[in-house]
Amino acid sequence: MADPRRVIARPFIPGGTARIRAVIERVRLLTDAEVSSMVTVLVTDYRQRHKDVRGIFRQNYANALAFISELPDPSEERRLLLGSYFTNEYSLEAVALFNPSMVAHPDQNGVPAGSLRFVMSLRACGEGHISSIEFRTGLVDADNCVEVDPPTRFALTARPEDDALYDKESYDHKLREMKAFRPLAEQILAVLDTRFTISDLEYAIRKCQPETGTTQYKELADNMLWLAHSNYELDFSPDADLSERVIFPVSESESRGIEDARFVRFTHTDGRVSYYATYTAYNGLRVLPQLIETTDFRRFKINTLNGSCVQNKGMALFPRKVGGQFMMASRLDGENIYLLASDNIHFWSESKLVYAPKHPWEFIQVGNCGSPIETEAGWILLTHGVGPMRQYWLGALLLDRKDPSKVIGSLKEPLLVPNADERDGYVPNVVYSCGALLHGDRLIIPYAVSDSHSSIATVSVKELLARLLS
Repeated sequence: MADPRRVIARPFIPGGTARIRAVIERVRLLTDAEVSSMVTVLVTDYRQRHKDVRGIFRQNYANALAFISELPDPSEERRLLLGSYFTNEYSLEAVALFNPSMVAHPDQNGVPAGSLRFVMSLRACGEGHISSIEFRTGLVDADNCVEVDPPTRFALTARPEDDALYDKESYDHKLREMKAFRPLAEQILAVLDTRFTISDLEYAIRKCQPETGTTQYKELADNMLWLAHSNYELDFSPDADLSERVIFPVSESESRGIEDARFVRFTHTDGRVSYYATYTAYNGLRVLPQLIETTDFRRFKINTLNGSCVQNKGMALFPRKVGGQFMMASRLDGENIYLLASDNIHFWSESKLVYAPKHPWEFIQVGNCGSPIETEAGWILLTHGVGPMRQYWLGALLLDRKDPSKVIGSLKEPLLVPNADERDGYVPNVVYSCGALLHGDRLIIPYAVSDSHSSIATVSVKELLARLLS
C-alpha cells in the first residue's frame, strides 16, 4: 500500500534572488541563542524522518547560495538554520504506489533451497502527480508464497555524477533525431572530444557563442544541455538499504515524472548479467523513452533511447539476445504490439507488427506488461488490453522462441481482470503490470490495482501454456 509517511527532502527556492537574500537577512538578525534553539528543535524533530538531516540542511544552504552572487559565511548553526528554510519535504507515495515489475535479486546468498530473493520496482506518485521509482525486496519460497520485506522509515535520493561521460556520436545522432540540430551545433561539437562531460559541453557552448543571433543560439544551447542532462549517472550510498533508494526526477525531460519502469534481468552472450529498465520520462509536454542500466541496484546509468522506432510508451527488453540481436516489445503507435530488433541497445530503427487488437476486451489498444518470459514452448509475453469503459485487463501471447515476431498462441479471454474490490482507485477499473517473475513452474505477477496500490497473483506456467496453445 502507498504510505504518505515516506518522504524525501528536496531543495526549496521560494522565488528569485531577492527572496533568497531576504530570508538570509531575516535569519542574520536572529540572536545566537534563538538560532541555537531553533536548530536543536528542527534536528530533533526531523532526525526521525531523515537519515542525515544536518547534511541535508548543509546541502540545501549551499544550493540556495548558488543563486546569489555574495557568499555569506555565518556560523555552522546559522548555516544549518538557513538550510532548513531552503528545504521542503516531498511525500513520494501520497497519491499511489503502483505499476510494479519484479526480477531476481543480484544477491541470492543465504536464500533457503527452492526459494528466490527478488527486487520489485514500483512507480510512486506524489504531489503534482510527479512519479519516481522505488524498490522493495522480498522472497518467493518453495511453495510460491510471496513475502515482501517491509521498507525502512527513510527514503533517499542521489545526486547525478558531475563527471559522467557522453559519447559524441550518439549525442549527435539523438540531437538530429530530436530535430534540434542547427548549423552552429557543428561548431560546438567540433570543440568536444569523442567523449565529453557536461562541463566540456558548457565550455564549448560559451566558446562558440556568436555576437549576433543570440536568441536562436540560446534555443540551440538549451536543447543541447537538455539532451545532455537527460543522460546521467546515480550512485547511492552503500549503507543505504535498497528500499531507501529512490530514483527521483533530476533532468528537465523528467520534470513531471518517471513512469512505468520495466526491469529485466539481462544475460549477455558472455554470461555477464545486467539489469535494464525502460521507462518514460515526461516533462508535461512530451515523453522521452529512457533506459536504466545497473548491476547492483546501487549505481544506475540513465541514457536516452534513440532511433525512429523509439516512440510512445511501453517498451520492454527481452532478457537475452535472440538471433544475435537485442529485442524489445513495443507499442510504438500507441495501439498495437511491435517487435523491435537492433545490434545496439541504445538505437532502434527496425520494427515489425506482431499483434493488433483482436478480442472485444482489447479493441481500444494492446501493449506489453513487461519483458517476455522464456520457456521451452516459447516466449510468454504478458499483455494489457483496453476495452469498453477504458477498462484494463491482462492477457498473454506466446511468441516463437527462435523468431519472436511469430505469435504461436494467445488467450481468447483475459488472464486477469479487476474484481469487485479492485475497481476503485485513482484510475478505476485497471489492473496493470510492468513485469513478472518465473519461479519454478509458476509465474509470479505483481500488478497495480486501479493505479492506487499493488498486489500479486500467481499462475501455473503449464496451465497457462496449455490455454495459450489450445
